[in-house]
Amino acid sequence: MSETRLALLRQPAEWLPHRACWLAWPSDADLWGDNLNAAQSEFVDLCRAIADPAEDEPRGERLEVLVADEGNAQLARSALAGLGARFHAIPFGDIWLRDIAPIFVADPATGAQAAACFAFNGWGGKYVLEYDDEVAMAVAGASGLPVIRYPYVLEGGSIEVDGLGTGLTTRQCLLNPNRNPGLTEADLEAKLAESLGITRLLWLDEGLLNDHTDGHIDTLARFVAPATVVCMEARDPADPNRAVLDEIARSLASMRDALGRPLTVHRIPSPGCVEDEDGQVMPASYVNFYIANRTVAVPTYGTPYDAAAVDALARLFPGRRVVGLSARAILSGGGAFHCITQQQP
Repeated sequence: MSETRLALLRQPAEWLPHRACWLAWPSDADLWGDNLNAAQSEFVDLCRAIADPAEDEPRGERLEVLVADEGNAQLARSALAGLGARFHAIPFGDIWLRDIAPIFVADPATGAQAAACFAFNGWGGKYVLEYDDEVAMAVAGASGLPVIRYPYVLEGGSIEVDGLGTGLTTRQCLLNPNRNPGLTEADLEAKLAESLGITRLLWLDEGLLNDHTDGHIDTLARFVAPATVVCMEARDPADPNRAVLDEIARSLASMRDALGRPLTVHRIPSPGCVEDEDGQVMPASYVNFYIANRTVAVPTYGTPYDAAAVDALARLFPGRRVVGLSARAILSGGGAFHCITQQQP
């Protein structure tokens, strides 16, 4: 692929058609502990929503599933039977493919695609697991697409795009010295313009309390249509993220997209205060949904706000079935549905 064509590649909006969704079967008992079986069950429900089968024929998008070893491959094949999944013996540390897999980019004019592979350093060195820094190249190879390698650190969950040149991110993550020390906002804007086709990068500041990722945007604000974003509001008086969520909404309301249009901002409930078994606040978010071809899978956490959040999102995706699915066990690992998926256009 020539340099001229590379300059035209961009990450498409998530609501555009997908050829496939890449995921990894939860398998490491040392990481998941007592939550492993429940995480696997939630994973299966998510895959079913993405594949959207009717009479055992998937109608949604193809599932491309990484399996750590033959034993887990057998478990995954049995659990995902009838969903048309394909399995790949690719070693990985854990299941967060949004951050460790390639970001798939495409040329809007020709449809030509490539796998953009970035450096990965374990979310700023906090969670360094064997194989995670090799997954992007392995998945890119399995996809059969041309590979473009970029030497700077970038996690897929730290960037949100509208496919038209607008990107959203946070300073807490992208400017964190544990990722790319010495790079400025201007430096990163130039790099993201080159690698993902982002011509206007919109910066928010802080993320959710106790977010392992240092403020990934996919737990804070998401594009649901051109010039249209969704974020959360605190309805629980004890919500630990009230001030952060209000600041996000105020900031978004003042922003314009790459075409100069003001953003329309929709707010849905926050899950409120969701705690783990030790009483620590977890970074639960309803905007960590995955937009599949036929379905929007919304993580739920067993709080009083689950149904209202799903209903609010259903109004923003009139052409898709919007379903709330438990993600409480997956959240114990640090994220939810968007964190464990990576779409291929």
